[in-house]
Amino acid sequence: MGNAPNWFMYFIVFWAVVMVIAMAIGGFFMFRKFLKVLPMRDGKSKLDWQNYWVERSRSMWTEESKQFLEELVSPVPTAFRDIAKHSIAAKIGQVAIERHADTVTREHCIEGYIKATPKRDYRSLVSFLERKGIDYSNYQNMLNK
Repeated sequence: MGNAPNWFMYFIVFWAVVMVIAMAIGGFFMFRKFLKVLPMRDGKSKLDWQNYWVERSRSMWTEESKQFLEELVSPVPTAFRDIAKHSIAAKIGQVAIERHADTVTREHCIEGYIKATPKRDYRSLVSFLERKGIDYSNYQNMLNK
């Protein structure tokens, strides 16, 4: 390889590896987003349903329930917080509407938060709820499935 210093070759290889890793991570998240917009059996995608539940429950949210939602999504990294908040708000709205409620309550928020959280994250969810002093005992059976 002629006159190129050894350190420069290692530098190029290092950046090539970093770029491949970054592209793989980005591709993974783009693929997950792609799966969310694919239509399900009913013709609507998961994202369509989330938007439906958010819009349908928009008038039911009080300032207190909005602040509680902010508290619930606080452990999510900032880069993903808006997406997480939207999907959790959709599940909370769905819970409140299915219960024929007039407003979104703290109980709806806790139940929707648990339902919107993947099972693999239940340990950190429980840890977060306990750290914040949030009583989730009424929903313990949902966490044991």
